[in-house]
Amino acid sequence: MTKSRSRGVLIRLAMLPAVGATVLVTLVALIAFATPSNADTTWSVVPADANGPDGRRVIDIELPGGQQVTEHIAVTNRSTQPVDFAIDANDGYLTAKGYFDMRPSDAKPADGGAWIQVPDKVTIAAGATAVVPVQVSIPQNATPGDHPAGVTASVDTISGQVRVQNRVGVRLNIRVSGTYAAKVTVTGVRAEYGWSWNPFAAGTVDVTYTVANTGNVRLAPDSRILTSTFAGESGWNDTSDAKAREIMPGGSRTFTARVAGTWPMGLITTTVTAIPSPAGKPLPGVTADRVSTVATVWALPWPQLAVLALLIGVFLAIRITGARRRRRMERLVILNGRGSPLGA
Repeated sequence: MTKSRSRGVLIRLAMLPAVGATVLVTLVALIAFATPSNADTTWSVVPADANGPDGRRVIDIELPGGQQVTEHIAVTNRSTQPVDFAIDANDGYLTAKGYFDMRPSDAKPADGGAWIQVPDKVTIAAGATAVVPVQVSIPQNATPGDHPAGVTASVDTISGQVRVQNRVGVRLNIRVSGTYAAKVTVTGVRAEYGWSWNPFAAGTVDVTYTVANTGNVRLAPDSRILTSTFAGESGWNDTSDAKAREIMPGGSRTFTARVAGTWPMGLITTTVTAIPSPAGKPLPGVTADRVSTVATVWALPWPQLAVLALLIGVFLAIRITGARRRRRMERLVILNGRGSPLGA
């Protein structure tokens, strides 16, 4: 849950992960379903057509500059009394952990949210559903690519002396037609070696790196990490859901990975490769080049050297002990020989 204070208003807004069908959620973990604190008001918001909910979980729009389209959301009042819902639209973004979020309702939209017109409020009877028009008008000079936004229905409640705004909404993936570019950069690669104190087991390389979306479309980049030493190579493939790694144009995310099976044999070369892949609809004809960055770290085989030193110490101790025993035996033989009777 994210919280922000602006002009004396506490805005509480929680989001589901930024999967292709993401819906905003407030205060509870049900999709598009909310119950504000200290109140019996409960409502849901889903994409719709002019007749009502249409089964979508996100609104995808692709239009050239200068065009417009009217979409709809369905707001259902699940309470036992009529409720006045405030309707607002604003820019969307992804948090550092990849969750979709929206700017507060009192923040002026500067991108896709500024292209959306919605009614200021709607009054809905108990148990009823209202279909709210959402008009999206693309400016003539809009830059091609993705411009995330969202539309919410909210209710204000008073908690002590603080006004609490509870928002539930729908994500809009607005894409302006034109020349699309799927590009990423990889920066800030850091590698640290972790020894295994079991001398017969390899260690690990912990890698931190940042992937930035320098193109104009949403991306879900995949990652490949390879460590190389004199003893061979070890690889790591990201097995997490690619959609959870979505990065908006102009955004970036920092990732960590652990590459196992790397032996400490001096210089370790770590190569991080990012493979950009457009999120959402496929983009025929759009090629995305992979990008690689290399980092190095030194790691000496201390556990193995300790075992080797121990073995050498044991070997020397055995040799020294054996030599002492032989000298002792020789002295005993000499002493026994001197003590024997003549002619014996």
